[in-house]
Amino acid sequence: MNVRTPHRSTALRRTLPLAAVCALLLGGCGVVNGVTGDSGAPAPNKRDDIRVGLLLPDKDTARFERFDYPIIKQQVASLTSGKGKVVYANAEASAARQSRQFAQLVADKVDVILVDAVDAKAIAPSVQKAKDARIPVIAYDRLAQGPIDAYVSHDNELVGEVQARAITDALGDKAATSKIVMMNGSPADPNTALFKDGAMGELKGRVVIAKSYDTPQWLPKIAKANMEKAIQSIGLKNIAAVYSANDGMAGAVIDALKQAGATTLPPVTGQDANLDAVQRIVAGEQTMTVYKSFLLEATGAAEMAVYKVQGRDIAFDALTQDTIDSPSQKKIPAMLVPVVALTKTNIKDTVIKDGVYTVKDICTAKYAADCAAIGLK
Repeated sequence: MNVRTPHRSTALRRTLPLAAVCALLLGGCGVVNGVTGDSGAPAPNKRDDIRVGLLLPDKDTARFERFDYPIIKQQVASLTSGKGKVVYANAEASAARQSRQFAQLVADKVDVILVDAVDAKAIAPSVQKAKDARIPVIAYDRLAQGPIDAYVSHDNELVGEVQARAITDALGDKAATSKIVMMNGSPADPNTALFKDGAMGELKGRVVIAKSYDTPQWLPKIAKANMEKAIQSIGLKNIAAVYSANDGMAGAVIDALKQAGATTLPPVTGQDANLDAVQRIVAGEQTMTVYKSFLLEATGAAEMAVYKVQGRDIAFDALTQDTIDSPSQKKIPAMLVPVVALTKTNIKDTVIKDGVYTVKDICTAKYAADCAAIGLK
């Protein structure tokens, strides 16, 4: 299991708003766009014609194609006067395909690799090959095993905590006798253990966990099949809430509940702030999702990659003020971005304010009445 090491800014991440954390990380240490405050000029070995390899894990999670890749691509270009390029590939949930994509990046001698691993353990030999070729590797969103140079993600235990807290808050005084189903993520994803640890810290002893499932490759169809099994075993009316680790599975869980005849849905959690999940929240079908600022995570990853290649150690260190342990490595420099529980009450202050979606995106004809009811217009 991956254990996050509390270090320096842990309390800060849990209390400051996103904008304040961003300002601290990017400006508070005298670093703006890689220029150090003590010299006022870029590092002498600065070069802009760099190639950043980017490997993302799947297309089922909407954020990767819609936000992460475009943001990283734009930021690399911005930091390199338009000369830096991103070499991108998506594994489409196949660890074997991702290993081949990784090998191609090494063969092509890219300058640095950002990898969001399909399988954290399976990617380790590829990371070692990159290390042998003197190509830095930064684990993105999920903590890869092997000799990585840094890690950028969110406070993943906190993700599980806020999800679970949404369930206990919704159940109130009935929580102690309420049966819930846990729909966890992929066992091959190290974040899954952290989400689960955070959730169990809130749920253990406070609710009755009637069924708990892992979901290989985060596939919604597997989550739906497991939810159907849970309904058959526990009984539809006896399921008080469902902990779903992400939005794709939440949608599948809700479909299964509806198809089983549920007219009133129990609380269901999610993560990633997918558009359809936000719409389900507006409609009252999904209780919450965890909004993780794609902008902060992707921007931070692009900056870390460019600074690593350009040898801007001060700028790089300013972004990695935390540490984290993996099963194969200790005290990995890390940037951990805070998270927010998105509900009906803060849609305007999160995804709309940050430009992730517009009101028009969310409030289509199907959801117009629901949007009006919560003042979203």
